[in-house]
Amino acid sequence: MRPRCSTCRGWSATRCARSKPETDPICLFEVYSEGNFIEATPDTCYFQIGESKYGKPVIDRVVTRATGLQEATKCTIVSFDSTMRSNISVGLPIDLAVYETDSLKLKLQKRIEESDPYFRMVHTQWGEGLRRVFAELPNPDWT
Repeated sequence: MRPRCSTCRGWSATRCARSKPETDPICLFEVYSEGNFIEATPDTCYFQIGESKYGKPVIDRVVTRATGLQEATKCTIVSFDSTMRSNISVGLPIDLAVYETDSLKLKLQKRIEESDPYFRMVHTQWGEGLRRVFAELPNPDWT
């Protein structure tokens, strides 16, 4: 199956976006090296670039189409922290860019370094919170 967006056909890239003319909605694809792809739809409300094994479960549990930009940005930071915890090849700095639908204008652009107070707070509170919730779960009674 090939992408429906005629502008993107034949491109050799991992991401393909098409600008929004008056007569056609914007289309976005994630194209894999094997040639298969995912099109952005109501069921696929985000794409994750790069390492996705460790941080993606966090996003999958939190982000929906109704999630606001602030919440999605917070979840992205938690996802990066989770990935860095489990994969030594992923680390700071993180370059973050946020824009609103159809704006094509950056709402936020930030480089997150090790000294960033928000990132350090998320790292600490997320780790402590996971340990606390885990400790509160009852042990299985499978005897």
